[in-house]
Amino acid sequence: MTSTLSLAMALMEKPSVTPDDAGCHQLLTERLQAMGFVVESMPFGNVSNLWARRGKAGPLFVFAGHTDVVPAGPREDWLCDPFTPTVRDGMLYGRGAADMKGSIAAMVVACEQFLASNDAFTGSIGFLITSDEEGVALDGTRRVMEVLEGRGEKIDYCIVGEPSSSKTLGDVIKIGRRGSLHGLLTVHGVQGHVAYPHLASNPIHKAMAPLHALASETWDEGNEAFPPTSFQISNISSGTGADNVIPGTLHARFNFRFSTELTQEEIQRRTEAILDDFELEYTLEWQLSGNPFLTQPGTLINVVSESIRHVNGVETECSTSGGTSDGRFIAPTGAQLLELGPCNATIHKVNEHVSIADLDTLTRVYEDVLARLLRSR
Repeated sequence: MTSTLSLAMALMEKPSVTPDDAGCHQLLTERLQAMGFVVESMPFGNVSNLWARRGKAGPLFVFAGHTDVVPAGPREDWLCDPFTPTVRDGMLYGRGAADMKGSIAAMVVACEQFLASNDAFTGSIGFLITSDEEGVALDGTRRVMEVLEGRGEKIDYCIVGEPSSSKTLGDVIKIGRRGSLHGLLTVHGVQGHVAYPHLASNPIHKAMAPLHALASETWDEGNEAFPPTSFQISNISSGTGADNVIPGTLHARFNFRFSTELTQEEIQRRTEAILDDFELEYTLEWQLSGNPFLTQPGTLINVVSESIRHVNGVETECSTSGGTSDGRFIAPTGAQLLELGPCNATIHKVNEHVSIADLDTLTRVYEDVLARLLRSR
């Protein structure tokens, strides 16, 4: 039972389904305060946030992550109770094992081990932990960053513990993410009897061609860091449930995952121009989940790559694939940011698990990064 495994299991047995923290932050607060961190609780709404810092000088290096998890799903489909962490054949099973209580445990233990031999070091260490990453993400990291920005507290380097690895610990690090923009399109028609279509206006018929045009559009070609922007329709709903009624409205939900080649404003303008070409009567609502961000080659990427190579003998690949993460709220402040965590093959799945050996290796990588960035005075 290593220190990282022990702490990961202690966190995982707390059923912190988003946005409930379920006591995880109190456990982390006790461990961080024992290391000399000044810990602030920053609750917003029903969300728990924790900001901890040790030191006042720069540079400020921050570990960021979330204690909330997605629902476990049917208990009978799991090999074990999802909130009773279980070790089987070198794997740790349970909700949050990979996403991302294992990473948080590795961060804390890495910091404990680093400070044990580097009590005097250059710079400061911080922890930003939220219980609102898997949910709507309105009152979590976003709000903490607003507080830090408001008081001039600038993060220089940040590692988010999202499960970035593919097959081997450290084989992939995420140095950016695509933006995510949601749209809700309502096409307005006139309800009527299917036998008298001349007295009605069918919004389903009217929506098909413009939706196909949106899906067929080449939005951009991507660039060296990002694939081309994608448009995906996720839901379409219409009708009254009766077979003999032409509906009055159609609702279509869609999402853009967009690169740094486009802005939110450009996407919205082009979308509305396509819809207007078909002379639709429509309303359109937009919701931005996050803009794309990208950390350019520099100190943090170099140091983390060196640490992975030194500890695990792996040459890492820089990637921007996947969904959004809380990095989208931190990177725009000017921080060099990347994501490094365990393998992501089972995240959000039944029987989520992580290799215990990988957790210990991740701990050593995190500790090595601290040693390289914050050298002893």
